[in-house]
Amino acid sequence: MRWRRKDLIGLEELTTNEIETVLDMAVSFKEISTRRIKKIPPLRGKTVVNLFFEPSTRTKTSFELAAKRLSADVLNFDVSTSSISKGETITDTAKNIEAMKVDCFIVRHSIAGAPKVIAENVSLSVINAGDGSHEHPTQALLDLFTVRERLGRIEGVNIAIIGDILHSRVARSNIWGFTKLGANVYVCGPPTIIPSEIEKMGAKIVYRIDDVLKYADVVYLLRLQKERQKENYLTSLKEYSNYYSIDEERYKKIVKNKAFLMHPGPINRGVEIKSDIVEKERSLILEQVTNGIAVRMAVLYLTIGAKR
Repeated sequence: MRWRRKDLIGLEELTTNEIETVLDMAVSFKEISTRRIKKIPPLRGKTVVNLFFEPSTRTKTSFELAAKRLSADVLNFDVSTSSISKGETITDTAKNIEAMKVDCFIVRHSIAGAPKVIAENVSLSVINAGDGSHEHPTQALLDLFTVRERLGRIEGVNIAIIGDILHSRVARSNIWGFTKLGANVYVCGPPTIIPSEIEKMGAKIVYRIDDVLKYADVVYLLRLQKERQKENYLTSLKEYSNYYSIDEERYKKIVKNKAFLMHPGPINRGVEIKSDIVEKERSLILEQVTNGIAVRMAVLYLTIGAKR
């Protein structure tokens, strides 16, 4: 067992061995979802609390299914009806719920660093389900799993991440994860939404999508995150779509190169990708969703089920 952590806050802090431990364990957990009875007992008697301070569909549902398939009890925290609305801090909220003898918090928050603050103030396990523009570690882990499953390897694979790099926690976690496992990562998009310091993380910047499509094995599209943009970084969505979306002609290049198409969701159909391409044969988007359950089962088992 190559895992000794109480929490999972980000991929930046994980070693290559720790990342591979999650991916290897997820292989066996994926089979469980194909059974007639999709449940095993490793987390029986454990309680997992979803502390989601931001809206979520895939991540929240995926974590809940993962916990229940491991036989854990799940509590979904409703921010709108909690004492947060009365001025209670997230730390006090976490400590009060911890006093009810639960075992794990799954935390999503709009402020970068919020899961880490909670983890430093409680003794139970904390898993980051996305914090601001910082990281989204389980999304990156499921992406790594999907690429490794499809291509048989990650080392040497060319990953092109296209879109709103500046505001994307998914991009940051994927850059850390893919570079640590030996992939070549390229980021592509308008200069206004690509931070120059991204190269310090190990990614290379390419500004023309048609250039990066020539050698990409995986084309990873990001959503434009208008809710996090405090300034107007783009002249128009139409112009962005013309220069950076995957249309039929660009999809033909992906098919020709035997590359794959990925997206973390939610998808802005017609903006970063034309609607009729989403479910074509080179798209792994729904496979990512399926694999998310197995990967999150592995993360939950390692953090609260396995002996550290």
